[in-house]
Amino acid sequence: MTDTPYSLDPALFRPEAIAPETAKLNADLVGLLTGLPEWWVVGAEVTRDARRRGVGPFPVSPKSPRARTIVITGKDGNEIPLRVIAPNGAPRGVYLHIHGGGWVLGSAELQDPMLERVADNTGLAVVSVEYRLAPEHPYPAGPDDCESAAAWLVANAKTEFGTDVLTTGGESAGGHLAGATVLRMRDRYGYTGFRGANLVYGAFDMSMTPSQRQFGDTRLVLRTIDMQQFYNAFLPTGQDRRDPDISPLYANLKGLCPALFSVGTADALLDDTLFMHARWIAAGNEAELAIYPGGAHGFTLFPNALSVEASARMDAFLKRVTA
Repeated sequence: MTDTPYSLDPALFRPEAIAPETAKLNADLVGLLTGLPEWWVVGAEVTRDARRRGVGPFPVSPKSPRARTIVITGKDGNEIPLRVIAPNGAPRGVYLHIHGGGWVLGSAELQDPMLERVADNTGLAVVSVEYRLAPEHPYPAGPDDCESAAAWLVANAKTEFGTDVLTTGGESAGGHLAGATVLRMRDRYGYTGFRGANLVYGAFDMSMTPSQRQFGDTRLVLRTIDMQQFYNAFLPTGQDRRDPDISPLYANLKGLCPALFSVGTADALLDDTLFMHARWIAAGNEAELAIYPGGAHGFTLFPNALSVEASARMDAFLKRVTA
């Protein structure tokens, strides 16, 4: 793993860099996922229900007794639940978290142990957005809800949490939405006050980077066809997939907050992180890059040493930028 902003060690990307535990986890994931029904065949809601019941690679996530829900109003007059888990004692800031799931799956309610970890290790109140999902609610519904949550926090965090120190982040689709939210807040509200963005194996180019196109059919969590199907569900027909509001890689990135970009080398979205980190730096922003040998898409969501290492790095980043 490296955080050097201007060079990368080629050894990180070679097979011999992959720890035996990581290789075994990847093999187990391929075995578990191969043969499972495709969400676009059985339907998004069927797949969401299976995830809630722990059917598939992701175990059932226990609900935190510390969690509470704040409901705000979105741009369309819709209700947006915000799941809040606060640390013990007064929060030193707020972490606006956005969950993953390809803009189609996932929920703010399915990740309480991770939200508790962040709250306890960073001292931040974690606010996770229950944004509207595709295909029922395609673009721009999900990004609009995340923007509404961010704007609500800018206006209300001091009253609600006793602090107006804000950070943001998320995994996969959540990494994409967090990046898009930082840009929307700058461009639409003139707000550049985020202290940091924790962008974890995000999708930043919906016209598909080379690593997305070349990943192939190995069912290691995320394949080429998975990205194609998620994009087709999320984006209306005829939408320009390089529109900067859709693909942040093509946006003007000047004047943004420090960011930590994290990705594994066995992830179809590897290029998205490599390219986005380089453009973030080239725009004059501070950025760190964390590369994890053999890490598959979603590797931080499974119990393994690589996940522990990455999570500690993310928590340390959030503590540092809010110090």
